[in-house]
Amino acid sequence: MNPEVLCAGIIVADHVCTPIDHVPAAGELVMAEGMLLTIGGCAANAAVDLAKMGVRAAVVGRVGDDPLGKVVAELLGVAAVDTTYLRVSPGADTSQTLIVNVRGEDRRFIHTFGANSLFRAGDIPLDVVERTKVLYVGGYLLMPGLDDEELVPVFAAARAKGVKVVVDVAIPQPGDYRPRLQKLLPHVDVFLPNNTEAELLTGESEPLRQAESLHRLGVNTAIVTLGGAGSILVQDGLRLRAGVYSVPFVDGSGGGDAFDAGYIYGLLHDLGPEDCLRVASALGASCVRAVGTTPGVFTRDECEAFLQEQVLRIERI
Repeated sequence: MNPEVLCAGIIVADHVCTPIDHVPAAGELVMAEGMLLTIGGCAANAAVDLAKMGVRAAVVGRVGDDPLGKVVAELLGVAAVDTTYLRVSPGADTSQTLIVNVRGEDRRFIHTFGANSLFRAGDIPLDVVERTKVLYVGGYLLMPGLDDEELVPVFAAARAKGVKVVVDVAIPQPGDYRPRLQKLLPHVDVFLPNNTEAELLTGESEPLRQAESLHRLGVNTAIVTLGGAGSILVQDGLRLRAGVYSVPFVDGSGGGDAFDAGYIYGLLHDLGPEDCLRVASALGASCVRAVGTTPGVFTRDECEAFLQEQVLRIERI
């Protein structure tokens, strides 16, 4: 069967520790209760999260011909994600991220591009895209070989077939990224940076202004996620501010990708912006309850039960 969502972009092997008391000083050993080797990267995370919600999801991306590449592919398969379009790059290492969780602080990341640096727009199979409902590109700007000039015709072809295009970013360092958005965003239905990324992209520090600036660049729906402070959505004639669901916080890794998956789930079910935000916020909240990017994410039944019991504050602004 054709996938409902094609998740293209970064695929990573994550090494994640349970929260520790403090960052080790030079030469110091700090003990963690546990460490996890698991799936990471926007495309892989979103695909797993969608599969947990009962969506047929496939990944498009690259891993190396090393043991970690085999582990990632196997874990994706166990999660019921279609790996038909996952490419192995000979001689390359699988991308990896070391995620250090410190109690009461934001996560710290050490990342290597690995095989993701070889990913190209041409890796995305247009014949498959045209048979899906959503094309998601996760980790744009963190793949040096993913060129906006080559990506525009892929997005244009997808939308010509009625496929919705959803994009999220990951920014390795400060820089002038606006030129890489100006041609791309007019071909995007939903764009979902967090507020730190949006500030680097727009130069604006206030989230509503960030979303409005991105919307002016041509994207239909600009959503700026704010972590524990919720999210801002801007469309033509609509401005929404959403809060968050209260859940025990363990690890924020993958929360943004889970939010993306929830919003995509809403699009697949023709939900309006407010209901899409409710599902997105629920999946994002569920993610942070456990160590790792996907273990804590709700299944569809769990999500539906949660939404029936909880109320999300959403206001028009």
